[in-house]
Amino acid sequence: MTRTLLLLGTALAGMLIGAVGATYVNAQNAPQITRTEILRKPMSAAEGKEVVVFTADVPPGGVADRHYHPGDEAIYMLQGSLVFTPDHEQPFELKAGEITFNPAKHIHQAKNMSASEPAKVLNCMIAETGQPLAIPAP
Repeated sequence: MTRTLLLLGTALAGMLIGAVGATYVNAQNAPQITRTEILRKPMSAAEGKEVVVFTADVPPGGVADRHYHPGDEAIYMLQGSLVFTPDHEQPFELKAGEITFNPAKHIHQAKNMSASEPAKVLNCMIAETGQPLAIPAP
């Protein structure tokens, strides 16, 4: 009985350590961007399409790794600035109060170059119904 309890305790401790370790590793590899969906509604004049509005917060020095969005989007910089690096194009900086267009499935990366100021963008996207906000690039 004591041996069974000891083995069970050791197994539980091992699972706990493994779970904590996995959480730590995942936290280290987690994207440094937070996307918050504000609105998702079907479009009245376009069957199977919806408008999706969301914000993206990027902390100082944070990076949104290479990804794409499943629909065309207008990106309005609310706070700070981001350097966008689209595949096969020159990088550009988007500053607070500026807007840009990003075509559907256009792979890009965004980086907050500031060491102290967070960046926040408002994204308005038109996509096929039920699509995610962003998809990691292959």
